Amino acid sequence: MHLQKKQQGFTLMELMIVVAIIGILTAIAYPNYQESVNTSRRSDAQGALTGFAGAMERHFTANNSYLGAGAAGADTGAPAIYATQSPLDGTSKYYNLTIQAATVTTYTLRATPINGQVGNGLMELLSTSQKRWDKNNSGDATGTGENNWNK
Repeated sequence: MHLQKKQQGFTLMELMIVVAIIGILTAIAYPNYQESVNTSRRSDAQGALTGFAGAMERHFTANNSYLGAGAAGADTGAPAIYATQSPLDGTSKYYNLTIQAATVTTYTLRATPINGQVGNGLMELLSTSQKRWDKNNSGDATGTGENNWNK
């Protein structure tokens, strides 16, 4: 009498069902993950802008003016008094920090997205503490609903 060994394993159909389920879960989870990463990077840039504003206030206290806080004493462009990119630590940078406008009594600071953040819209912080975010990525943060950093 010959006993047959029972074969064990997965059928091709079972394997295809598992692959399809993994594909569906990935299609749902990946965009949510990407949005979470973008939001985290944006939050870091907002913190950097707030720190940059503090540096501008210290500059004003020392000079009685916001003018001259840029590199080589310039009034706009890359700052000389604060970091030029965000995040402030680490090697991967996602925003350039600049002085967009400055007068004796006012300033506008800007975080412009670079690298993996391109397309997420620039953010601005004014000396009046007004926060702006170019949500529609038009290159201008003065549109309807763009007067805050909220999503």
